[in-house]
Amino acid sequence: MRPIVGVIGNAHVINDDYHVQAIGEINLRAVAEVCAALPLMVPALPDTSDITSLMAACSGFVFTGGRPNVHPSHYGHAETAAHGAFDHNRDALTLPLIRACVEAGKPILGICRGFQEFNVAFGGTLHPEIRDLPGRMNHRMPPDGTIEEKFAHRHNVTLKKGGVFEDLWGRDTVLTNSLHGQGLKDVGERITVEGYAPDGTP
Repeated sequence: MRPIVGVIGNAHVINDDYHVQAIGEINLRAVAEVCAALPLMVPALPDTSDITSLMAACSGFVFTGGRPNVHPSHYGHAETAAHGAFDHNRDALTLPLIRACVEAGKPILGICRGFQEFNVAFGGTLHPEIRDLPGRMNHRMPPDGTIEEKFAHRHNVTLKKGGVFEDLWGRDTVLTNSLHGQGLKDVGERITVEGYAPDGTP
């Protein structure tokens, strides 16, 4: 039997009035094809599920990216226009779920927003717009081009010497895409940064 991996969804509105939860096929296929697991779509609607049941049903979780950002109240900052849009339901689901998974030793992977959620869940803070910081590059998704061009590799990540990822991949540099506006500011408790973009962004 294949292990079940919960993949966290994002809220969308179709035709300006029909509310849905969605997950990119790229994430679902990665779980199925790379991990040989069964991807289970988990709606970011905390009132439709509970942490205990999700933990019992899934062997691990993927915390996907998404356009809305973690609300800054979760890390003690005031909301500004630079923080962009928010998804309070997703915050309410993911932040306690991340802490529960770490406490139980359950595998989790965070991508983009998910990576930022990890930091916030353990007391870290975020820069609302890293491209505005001196010396930083624009990590946002390119506005034009095909989907393949938007997700194309854009820069190297230098991995921590002797770290988990250097050991896993057998190299100290990997090539990645870069599709985010926010970034880590203060690193949370239990968070270890193991890779940096050329501009110093974790």
